[in-house]
This record gives sequence, C-alpha cells and structure tokens, in this order.
Amino acid sequence: MDRDLVALLGFVGMFALMALRVPIGIAMGIAGVGGFALLSGLKPGLNLLANVPLSVVTDYNLSVIPMFILMGAFASKSGMSKELFSAGRAWLGHLRGGLAMASVAACGGFAAINGSSVATAATMTQVALPEMRRAGYHQGLSAGLIAAGGTLGIMIPPSVIFVLYGIMTETDIKKLFAAGVIPGLMAIAFYFVVVQIIAWRRPDMLPRGEVHTWGERFASLRDLWATLVLFGFVLGGIYGGLFTVEEAAGMGAFGTLVIGVLRRRLGPAEIKAALIDTLRVSSAIMMIVIGAFLFGYFLTITQFTQKAVDFLVHLPIGAYGVLALVMVGYFILGAIMDELAMILLTVPIVYPAMMQLGFDPVWFGVIIVMAVTFGMICPPVGINVFVINSIARDITLTGIYRGTMPFIAVDVLRLVILCAFPAISLWLPGFVQ
Repeated sequence: MDRDLVALLGFVGMFALMALRVPIGIAMGIAGVGGFALLSGLKPGLNLLANVPLSVVTDYNLSVIPMFILMGAFASKSGMSKELFSAGRAWLGHLRGGLAMASVAACGGFAAINGSSVATAATMTQVALPEMRRAGYHQGLSAGLIAAGGTLGIMIPPSVIFVLYGIMTETDIKKLFAAGVIPGLMAIAFYFVVVQIIAWRRPDMLPRGEVHTWGERFASLRDLWATLVLFGFVLGGIYGGLFTVEEAAGMGAFGTLVIGVLRRRLGPAEIKAALIDTLRVSSAIMMIVIGAFLFGYFLTITQFTQKAVDFLVHLPIGAYGVLALVMVGYFILGAIMDELAMILLTVPIVYPAMMQLGFDPVWFGVIIVMAVTFGMICPPVGINVFVINSIARDITLTGIYRGTMPFIAVDVLRLVILCAFPAISLWLPGFVQ
C-alpha cells in the first residue's frame, strides 16, 4: 500500500478517535501501532507496542516531569499560592482592577515553582476567583483572566513543556528556561495593561477593592520567603552548576516538602493528596508521551516527516512566511489537541524545517511554547477553560471564553513582537554557559 496514503489514513484515524472522545494518548497509540502493523506486519507492530512504553517510562531524562509536578503539588497544598495572592491583593487590591492584577502576579509567582499550566489555573481558580467574586468583579472576565494567567505556568521556568522540547530537540534546557523569563514577564505586563484598559472603559466590571495599610502591605511580604527560597534554590542550583535539571527537579520537590513540613503546612493528609495528584497528572502526561512516540515511529517508516520537512523548506514564501504558516497550524491544532500532544506530534516535523531555514533553536522553543498556549485558552477545547469550569460550574464555558479574548489579543501581539525581535528572548540565554 502507498505509504503516503497510509500516513493520511493514520492522521484521519487518530483525529476520528479523538472526535469519539478517546483520550489523546490512546488515540495516537492506536493509530501509530495500527499504521506500523499495516506497513511492517502484525508482529513488528506488537513488538513496537511492547517496547516503546517501557523505554519511555524508564527514560531518566523524562523523570524531570513528575518531579516538577510534585514540586508544584507540594507548593499548592502548603498554601504558597494563597500567600502570593495575599501579597498581590495587599499591594494592588485598592486599585481599580487591582485584584485582577494581583491574580496575574500570583499566577506568575506560582509558575516559578510549578511547571504546569493546568495546575496553575486550577490552583489560582480556588484562591483568587472567590475573592474577585466577593469584590463584585465580572465573573466571566475573572475566570478568563485566570485561564490566561495559567498559561504562565509553561512559560516561566521551570516548565514541563520546555523540558520536553529540550529533550526532543537536544536543546540546552538551561538556556530554554532562561529564554522564557522575559517573555513571561512581558505577558504579566501586557495582562496588566489589558486589565487597566478594561477598568477604564468598563469600571463596573472591575471595581476597586479594600485599601490596605503600609504595615499590612509589608507584612504580606513576610510569607513570600518560601517561594523565593525555592525559586532561588532550584534555578540557582541549575545555573550555579550544583546539579543538573533532572537533579534540580528532585531537589525542588524535596525542598518544597521540607519547607512545607517545617512550616506545619504539610501533614500526612496533604502529602498523600499531593502524591495522588502528581501520580494522576504524571500518568496522563506519560500516556500522551507514549502515544506520541508510537505515532512518531509510524510516521518515520512512512517517510512523512522527511517529506513534510522538505515541503516546508521549499515553500516560495520565505523563512518568516513558513514560520507564520506554522503558527497558524498551531492555532488550528490548539482547537482540538492539548499542548503536550501538539509538542510531541509536531516538533519532529517543524523543528528540522525551522533549523534548515536558519532560526535559532532556543528562540524557536520560546515561539513554539507561546503558540501552544493559545490552544489552552481558545475555543473549543481550551483545557484551562475546562479546568476552571469544572471548579466554578456556575460560570459557563462561553462566558469564560469571552473573558479570555482580550488576553488572547495581547498574546498575539506579544508573539509578533518576539518573532520580530528575537533578541528579546535570546538576551538572557547568552549569559548561560
């Protein structure tokens, strides 16, 4: 059978299974093993199914994922997210839209000790949304703001998506982490601007909050030491050469546990809940990784990847035209797939093409991570939106999606700026050895 036809059937089968609500990892795995068996025979297909899962779950490089997730789970259970929001509320809450800006700042701070966008969105929904509701904020806008703020979890280091991209492309993860800092801070600044514009145009949607004394403001900073220590410990250890990224993830999880226990914030019940949450999230991620690897082997034997790279490289629209086309493709995929599946499925195709076109691998890592964040808050399958809706069921999906639109607009602007000026994201990595 023609290999191009089989590759097409593989994609059609995968998306059909996803449309039937089969989990993404399983859908990719079924399509990959089925297509591989169709071309190579049943026994090689079954051998692939037997070997790939074992090689994935025993890959030392991938151990960083559950460790960073565990670090975030311990941080969440020990109340660090509440401390971040409380400090932001004390300093910004008296301004019109101040609680919204405090929520964004808290999302950024929590992202610095948690590598997951979904975890950041879920945690801040429970912490910040009730406060904004009590203050009379527009519910859809508040939820949309938290959904957008949650995307900082995979931009500001440590980031699970940067780790996966670095492993897949053999790009220095330390440089990727450094490259995400300025774009992440830009996102916070841009979201602040959006909040102020909305507050100016529609003051009824974002009323002023309680005024705190200077004493209360400085007192709110006392509890931030744990977050700062963890952030400095993990990233300082990485860039100071004390340990590798994989070791940093384990040390960060252990450090978060120790701090939580010493502060009497993590008891047996909280530790058990954090471990269960980590197991649940890590298992879901590993299932997607396994499915993507199975589908990747299938694409390799069809030679689809090589043909797709040649096609992109030889398009008569220039390097930035190809980049724009790839970004549009990510926006479309974001409507039907989550960020992990998009990275795992597309990077083997687009990365070689981008390198042949002369783009920097670290810069492209930032661009591709920004592109996949759109899918996390855009209809119809924005995973952050669904997570928030599952917690705040009285806020409709439509209302949350409407709330995300102003932030999506400035995210597009930020993406254009970073594409036009690569030095913005490459300045800090230039200091990394």
